[in-house]
Amino acid sequence: MSDIYDLPQEHKDFRDTIRQMVEEKVRPRAHDIDESGEYPWDIRELFGSHDILGLPIAEEFGGMGTGTLMLQVAVEEIAKACASSSLILMVQELGTLPISLFGSDELKQKYLPKCASGEWSPAFALSEPEAGSNAAAMRTTAVQDGEDWVLNGQKNWITNATIADYYIVFAMTDRENKRVTAFVVDKDSEGFDPGKLEKKLGIRGSPTGQPSFTDVRVPAENVIGEVGRGMAVALGTLERTRLGAAAQAVGIAQGATDYANEYAKERIAFGKPINELQGIQFKLADMETRTAAARELVYKASALADRAEGRRDPELNKWTSMAKLFASDTAMAVTVEAIQVLGGYGYVTEYPVERMMRDAKITQIYEGTNEIQRVVIARAMRG
Repeated sequence: MSDIYDLPQEHKDFRDTIRQMVEEKVRPRAHDIDESGEYPWDIRELFGSHDILGLPIAEEFGGMGTGTLMLQVAVEEIAKACASSSLILMVQELGTLPISLFGSDELKQKYLPKCASGEWSPAFALSEPEAGSNAAAMRTTAVQDGEDWVLNGQKNWITNATIADYYIVFAMTDRENKRVTAFVVDKDSEGFDPGKLEKKLGIRGSPTGQPSFTDVRVPAENVIGEVGRGMAVALGTLERTRLGAAAQAVGIAQGATDYANEYAKERIAFGKPINELQGIQFKLADMETRTAAARELVYKASALADRAEGRRDPELNKWTSMAKLFASDTAMAVTVEAIQVLGGYGYVTEYPVERMMRDAKITQIYEGTNEIQRVVIARAMRG
């Protein structure tokens, strides 16, 4: 196989280490994490102690510095067993990348090392009850008052709400010109309320909440990038972090395919294993093929992100959107077929494929809905 389509050996070695750890420690917990809906602090500590939470962060701040491709390989490996646990790593990137790409040296020194070690975990607060895909409609405001900014508003669908140590918060600072600014807000800020948690279809072990801000004072040095340029921070982050959702989707799809394939070897119908029935063979073949194609898209887009190294690459946005779109649609289609392969067993919680299907659905929605991804791809094609 040509090098261009193969992972570097050090990536493979780290992947194999993660794979073994996931099999031994994460997979046995996946059912209980989903059933209880409780945040798996033990899994987070495990990831922190094995440097996995340092994957999104540069070496100079205590991270691994191995780049986007290795990060997404890790997300995929974890998501094969437990999508909720893979979100621990995904949001570690989502909440540190704005600081890595756009933050001051002071912000980087203050926040990144504690995230790299796994001591801290962040959150990314962009969406609102009335402003999901249309982020420009946000109602959260920030008004300058002396040396501080004063934030007021409500966010929604925020991963890591209640457990994050700090929040990347986007607020309107110039309503007339629709100018947004990005801030770092610490969890213990007066007037900050992490809010209530949602009860969700899937990814139940990852808290999703509605944090609110009531006259929260934020020092000027906590502005990320330039005042009024917050959307550039958001979009520059999301064009990369949507690869996390794509890698998670590939992991879910591969996990479902692997489980259905093993089940089909053991399950006897009409006197023989069902994997000898052509109807089942064709399902499994399509599942494996679509998942492999999705993985190639994710790897290609991740390699593009690594080559860009923080610079703007006009191709990157299109490729990360294509990877997220195709991988998430694949995860949904593959998990539905996995349930069909298992038949009645696929529909009960004793078997993992119904959980995988519930987890797969969110990958079509968060990090930019698939409808938005199609808009991004079409715009890039228009040039």
